[in-house]
Amino acid sequence: MAVAVPTILVSQRVDAFPDIGEVRDALDQRLSRFLVTAGFLPVPVPNAIGDVLTIRQWIDRVTPSGIVLSGGNDIGSAPERDATEIELLRYAAEHRLPLLGICRGLQMLVHAHGGLIEQGEGHVRTSHEITEFTNNGTVTRTVNSYHGNVIRSVPARLEVFATSADGTIEGVRHSDLPWEGWMWHPEREGTFNNADVIRLKELFRRD
Repeated sequence: MAVAVPTILVSQRVDAFPDIGEVRDALDQRLSRFLVTAGFLPVPVPNAIGDVLTIRQWIDRVTPSGIVLSGGNDIGSAPERDATEIELLRYAAEHRLPLLGICRGLQMLVHAHGGLIEQGEGHVRTSHEITEFTNNGTVTRTVNSYHGNVIRSVPARLEVFATSADGTIEGVRHSDLPWEGWMWHPEREGTFNNADVIRLKELFRRD
């Protein structure tokens, strides 16, 4: 008997190509591979599906086990994506689904809870150490960094579990829901970090 593989909805970035009159949804192939490596079936979420079917109706038909808000696009630069991700957050909250926000996805978590996102320096196309706060103390490791925006404090119901040396927030979790946000991109490592794979499995309850 085949083992059921949990379906994970993944939001997509929006890329515009005005020279050919196209606006495309896009998903880094490495993120799909990262999710498959961890034992999940990734399903990209369309950002614009017309008037026949709403995003909520589309989600209901897929019946996901979890949701990933991917990186790319500043909040506000692609309103159709913002609207899609807000609906994904509502759905995840209503059904208490596990959710991971990656880079922009973490920023969307903060934004949706009324938090402040600001421009930062020194976090684009580099790597740096972060300190993770665990039940057994602190763990320091190096992660990649591709974000021009930074978060220095979080609103109520979000808790910080990782920071960088300059004090910016690199990881958050929800105080009540099974939600996390990572400012680094686990999919952009040449070899996926086992710590990220394990953390994803734990968050999405696939041990």
